[in-house]
Amino acid sequence: MAVRWGEFALAAPEIAGRGREIMYFAGIGLGYLATVRADGGPRVHPFCPIQWEDGLYGLIIPGPKQRDLLRDPRVAIHTMGMPDRDDEFSLTGTARRLDHAATLAAVEAAFSASGGTSTDHTLFEFDIERALLVTYGPRGESTAPPRHETWRAPAG
Repeated sequence: MAVRWGEFALAAPEIAGRGREIMYFAGIGLGYLATVRADGGPRVHPFCPIQWEDGLYGLIIPGPKQRDLLRDPRVAIHTMGMPDRDDEFSLTGTARRLDHAATLAAVEAAFSASGGTSTDHTLFEFDIERALLVTYGPRGESTAPPRHETWRAPAG
């Protein structure tokens, strides 16, 4: 069973908190969105995840990414690399198209406040089934193995 960001953050606050820091290291959310092509293969897209209130959202422009999500809601999200360390945060789950004008306006405002711009897009919310946080020491300083922390949504 997939859950909203807020439920995930309550269940795994350290993973969610560090994951959000990694996602927003550049001020704007940065990551990769993996979707499922019509032939069943994976497709990876750069995108700007938007964590606002209890949700994780994306403003998705028309094209392959949007068509994939409308046809098959399964997704994986992985953060971009940070300049000073190789920490990683990834999520798997499902996408839901939202047609709620007030939520769209609020997410657009949150995106704009972080430095983002977008037009001609559809709002999707990403529900989370699994999360993985991998932490390393500062680049060039650590020889210790990375630390892996995982979280999985409770079975429905």
